[in-house]
Parts: sequence; C-alpha cells; structure tokens
Amino acid sequence: MHAEEAKDHIDEVREHRGTKYIALLIAILAALLAVVEMTSDNARVDALKSNTDAANLWSFYQAKTLRQTTLRTEAERLELDLIGMPPAQAEAAQKRLQAWRATIDRYESEPSTNEGRKELSARAQAAEAARDHALAANDRLDLSTASLQIAIVLASASVVLGIAWLAWVGGGLGLIGLVFALLGWFLTALPHL
Repeated sequence: MHAEEAKDHIDEVREHRGTKYIALLIAILAALLAVVEMTSDNARVDALKSNTDAANLWSFYQAKTLRQTTLRTEAERLELDLIGMPPAQAEAAQKRLQAWRATIDRYESEPSTNEGRKELSARAQAAEAARDHALAANDRLDLSTASLQIAIVLASASVVLGIAWLAWVGGGLGLIGLVFALLGWFLTALPHL
C-alpha cells in the first residue's frame, strides 16, 4: 500500500466516522422534535379547552347577573307596592320578598354548588390563567420546533454536501431548540412572546 493510498483510506474512515456522528445528531434532533411537537399540540389543545371553559363560565356569570338584576328590580317594585297593600296581601308579599332576597344573595355567592357569581368569576379567571399558561408554553414550543427543523435540515445538508460547519450550525440550532423546549415545559410563567 502506498503512502497516498493509506492517506486516502484514513480520510475515508474519518469522513465515514464524521457522517455517523452527524447521523446520530440528526436522529437525536428528530426524536426531540417529535416530543416537542407532541407537547406543543397538547398545549394548543389545552389552551383551546381552557378558553372555551372561560367563555362558558363568563356566560354563566352573565346569566346569573341578569337573573339577579331582574329579581332585584322586581323586589324593589314589590317593596313600593307594599305601601298601599292590604295587611293580608302585604304579609304574603313580605314572604315573597324575603324569598327573592335570599335568591338574590344565593346568585351572588353559592359555595355549596360553586355556581354563584363570586365563584363563577373565580373559576373563569382560573380558566383564563390556564389558557394563558398553555399559550405561553405553546409559543416557546413553536420556536423550539422551528429551531429543531432547521437544525435537522442543516445537519442533513452537511452530510450531502460534505460541509462540516453546517453540522455545527445545525447542532447549535438544536441546542437553541432544546432551550426553547425547556422554557416551554418548565418556565411558562415568563412573559408571553
């Protein structure tokens, strides 16, 4: 074997080993991308569900408010009507008025069913917070997905074109994608992007 043939053989082995490492990098990036896309989709679905829950709770809150206002108006009208009422009718009207006031109070707060205006407002705000949390996670996971996809393309191009620095750039973008994924999974309390 001549010196030049030996050198060519060594270069082929090095190139083959480098290609194996790049293939491993691509496989790791693709696996991470699959996990990130799945969790991003889950976050998107969670955001939609929480948004629907919040809208439904606010609608229920508005219905309770409307009922409460209508009943309060009727109670005020009945109080005015009590002035000229005969005593027997006035007693029955007083009982009705007490029942209406109890219902008005129940519409305001009903801890036993968690369906008073006060409780509905708290539940709707909690659903909005869950929605915002899921949207923040989804935004970061979308950035992670984009970084990982570009990283895979660059690493693949480095194999095809034989340009090593493309693999390094792809690896760097893969790390950036990993950072965004970790932010999406664990630090969604950061400001919305």
